[in-house]
Amino acid sequence: MEMNSLADLYRRKLHLSNAIFSYIDHEDAMVAAVFQISQPGSLDLILKVCSRKGDFLRESYFLSRFADKIPVPKIIQLIEQNAGLDAAVLMECVQGNLLKSETITKALASEIGSLLARIHLEHAEGYGDLTDASQLNSDPRIPFAVKFEEGLEECKGHLSKSLLKTCRHHFDKDIDLLLSADGPCVIHRDFRPGNIIASEEKVQAIIDWSSGRGGFAEDDFCPLEFGEWPVGCKSAFLEGYASIRKVPDYKPMMPLLRLSRAIAAVGFTVKRGTWESKNSKLYQFNLNHLQSLDSRDNACTK
Repeated sequence: MEMNSLADLYRRKLHLSNAIFSYIDHEDAMVAAVFQISQPGSLDLILKVCSRKGDFLRESYFLSRFADKIPVPKIIQLIEQNAGLDAAVLMECVQGNLLKSETITKALASEIGSLLARIHLEHAEGYGDLTDASQLNSDPRIPFAVKFEEGLEECKGHLSKSLLKTCRHHFDKDIDLLLSADGPCVIHRDFRPGNIIASEEKVQAIIDWSSGRGGFAEDDFCPLEFGEWPVGCKSAFLEGYASIRKVPDYKPMMPLLRLSRAIAAVGFTVKRGTWESKNSKLYQFNLNHLQSLDSRDNACTK
């Protein structure tokens, strides 16, 4: 749906006839339409429209769960899905800016690391989607494998059979590493600068909880190890984390976690048809990783 028409739907639903809805278009907003709402004499608000019900359920669940525990946006109103209207979360507009790599100081990196540790202090009832208790599992390999298979299926017909076979080989080789995982605990699973709002060298909010789940702490260290955080902040980040809880021994799991994320990202962009357009950078970055595995394996067999 065209964004002006979408805004009009929610303007009527929320009875905000005089409000201005400004669509926030940036590469970090991939699975939802996000609007900033401005109206005379009132504080700005954010409306996150979720095309997938599961994203809405997770977003609202974790914003509620972490209210008053860590900085997250305050929920103003939840809009349930109905005919012709996707579910949406109306929340406060947190003052500040999305974090950029070049603005991360050591003090800020330490605070961010400690906030990640506080997220991981939250015990989960099992591994999987915490909004659906019937789907939780005591074995971390099972929901992890389900997500991998989903991504692999989305890649079929797009990636070569040889590359898919390589991905399968590496997954099977490393999956049992998860038996020693640090969990189950709550994980954000998209913990990167683009999902943190900061102002005056302080974190104001951690946003975008639609990927949150019951998982293992090692998973949230993927962005730190694979280029989404500046190298110079890593030491302070880990020191901040260690001030709250022990840093897990995550490095042995990184090849498996990186593989899973790459497959998911490529599959996502292929399914949405955005691999050559809006999400081309995300697609190419992750495809390059998968192809490097294939090249390395082929070199080893010669």
